Amino acid sequence: MSEPPSELFRSWLHSYEEDHEDVRVYRPDDHPFPPARGRRGMEFAPDGTFVDHPLGRGDAPGAVPGRWRLVPDRRIALTFGGARPDRELEILRCDEDVLHVRRLTG
Repeated sequence: MSEPPSELFRSWLHSYEEDHEDVRVYRPDDHPFPPARGRRGMEFAPDGTFVDHPLGRGDAPGAVPGRWRLVPDRRIALTFGGARPDRELEILRCDEDVLHVRRLTG
């Protein structure tokens, strides 16, 4: 993968009900999710910016800015400038409906 799929560039929410083995499943933020106390999420932009949305107080999503860059073997490195540990994701599937990733580090 020399370029990330164009479908990656959007806001994704964790569809933890669909996780399997070590694969995390994300859906677009307008997906009709079942009720949940809160959902983690992430946003990728074509300019290399990234926003992690961890769960914060009262299960409300937070926002931690970072950067992404493509590394070999369908992997994306995420860096946060010390605001949180860096991590690496392997993209297993990405289309307009779903994003499957494997978290490799962090």
